[in-house]
Amino acid sequence: MSFSQDVKNEILRRKLTRRCCTVAAAYAVACFGKYFDDRGIVLQTENEGVALFAQKIYARLGIEGTILRKDRPTGSVFEFSVKQPEQVSKLLELFGHNGREPALRIRPENIKCQHCVQAFLSTAFLCCGTVMDPEKGYNLEFLSTRHYLSQQLEAMLAEHDFHPHRALRKGANTVYIKAGDHIEDLLTFMGAGGAAMQVMNQRLYNEMRNKTNRLSNCETANLGKSVQAAVQVQLAIDTLRRAGALETLPEPLQETARLRTRYPDLPLAKLAEKFDPPVSKAGLSHRFKRIQEAAQRVREKQ
Repeated sequence: MSFSQDVKNEILRRKLTRRCCTVAAAYAVACFGKYFDDRGIVLQTENEGVALFAQKIYARLGIEGTILRKDRPTGSVFEFSVKQPEQVSKLLELFGHNGREPALRIRPENIKCQHCVQAFLSTAFLCCGTVMDPEKGYNLEFLSTRHYLSQQLEAMLAEHDFHPHRALRKGANTVYIKAGDHIEDLLTFMGAGGAAMQVMNQRLYNEMRNKTNRLSNCETANLGKSVQAAVQVQLAIDTLRRAGALETLPEPLQETARLRTRYPDLPLAKLAEKFDPPVSKAGLSHRFKRIQEAAQRVREKQ
């Protein structure tokens, strides 16, 4: 089962206790199903639990609907519908629509309280939503063929600081959220707290892994630079020794060359402690630079 279906099943376990919230949820089924007009409503879903939920909440409002299972090569589809004329009349009256609107729009009168907003959004997700497995990325979407409904849904999500975006993709209006923290907030708001926790855990894991990788890359780069610098110093010492010029250097530089040759793998800070008295890292770096300059002068004369 996909992460998206797990989210829907978690939302389905949420109970609607107020009539106004039940109306809001039923209204979301009408708005985000296959169609809603004077013929009635039809919702098609691959999740049987969503179809049963729709049938249940409409029955609580005194409206009878039926569920039809359609088997397809890609899997079963469950169709919830309200088509009987007397039942259609009830639902149109309940929602304040005449069924002949040229463009379907959300009527705010059907969403009366904050809990109604939660019921409406969570049911809209059940009908037309999908969310990516957080192990693969962060993306939550609502798909609809209705332009004005998508605009209003985007505005509703924005009003509650979920930071949605909207785009037209292959003829479908897509309202989507990309940020992991905003997806967490919306999942929690819709009643999928367990799924929100999964997103949070994955996001924290990804952030920790990325931080570790950055530190590792930085340490590797610094190590590479240190090794390269040590090699350059050793080459300079070898050049001076072969040319018989090492003994012509000032005593501090000769001592530096001897200790570097004796301890070729010691990092700069540890090598600086081997001097008597110890020298600073900056002082040792300066001595290495002078040795390399001396070696370069020898090379230029050869």
